[in-house]
Amino acid sequence: MRRLLVVPLALVFLMASAGAAMACAGVFSPNGTVNLLRTSTLAGYADGVEHYVTSFTFSGGGGEFGSVIPLPGVPTTVERGGDWTLQRLNREVTPVQEAFAAANGKTLARTDSAEVLLETTIDALDITILKGGGDEVGTWAKDNGFLLSPDAPEVLDFYADRSPIFMAAKFNAAAAEERGQAIGEGTPIHLSIPTDNPWVPLRILGLGKQEVERVEADVFLLTERKPDIFIPSDGLTLDRSEQGSDGLIADLRSDKGMEWIPEDGMWLSYLRVDSLAGDLTYDLAVDVNGDAPSAVDAGLAKAGAAPSAPAGDGGLPVWLLAGVALGVAGLGVTAGRWSLRRTAA
Repeated sequence: MRRLLVVPLALVFLMASAGAAMACAGVFSPNGTVNLLRTSTLAGYADGVEHYVTSFTFSGGGGEFGSVIPLPGVPTTVERGGDWTLQRLNREVTPVQEAFAAANGKTLARTDSAEVLLETTIDALDITILKGGGDEVGTWAKDNGFLLSPDAPEVLDFYADRSPIFMAAKFNAAAAEERGQAIGEGTPIHLSIPTDNPWVPLRILGLGKQEVERVEADVFLLTERKPDIFIPSDGLTLDRSEQGSDGLIADLRSDKGMEWIPEDGMWLSYLRVDSLAGDLTYDLAVDVNGDAPSAVDAGLAKAGAAPSAPAGDGGLPVWLLAGVALGVAGLGVTAGRWSLRRTAA
């Protein structure tokens, strides 16, 4: 469970009076006024801590909406993210000509459904950290006014089997209007989560969508060394893998809450999600310890029941390569013995 991470990638449900949307998740709108915006997410990893930065954005309508995001563990901090971190990362990987063309939390008691571990408010977002299985989290969501899509129970179970920790975010458009927050203006959230490896939920982006609908998202990774990344054959592309430039690192470190980035730099990986919802059946699994990414983290196997997933170049799994190597070595030994016996005869 601790090997799973965080995102901005979210499991979104509308509130009963919904009229707003969050970037990076499935949206359910009974009146058709909700727009789903393309999302960007940062999963940074340093000193054994995942720094998950995502932005909640609404477009169209009014009222309230909410989302539930799977997490790899219990966050030690939940705070407002920096003002330009995601924008600066987007600028780093987007050609200039294309760019121009286009609180303090408190621990609460257990509820009747999922356990409420922490609750806080950031701008117009009410944030709740939950612990529970898929049924418990679904019950909590319905009890708090969320409308669940038909595939929500299956998706919640998909994540709860690996980590029972979720973040629920309820956005109040009326409160945003009182704050002078304009339509389409995002609220960045920064979570710090101790975990063995970074992880980003991707399957949840297809929640509530038809299988033929497209899902698009940008995912940024910042790691202390070049990571090994699970890359399936379709739907996920590694567009950039390089040492972060001095200018990028300096800009990111100057933003609010980003001082965790080492001064001597980090490795930048930029991935694009462009997939049919029906094909997005996996998560982004990453390994920063020199091993192959976990098939369990990728959502392709149950815990303790499968070999590792393919590494970043999309090659064969390490377990399979090792097996082939041992087989070849065995054939060599057998052939050598046969040759010696023939010579002796």
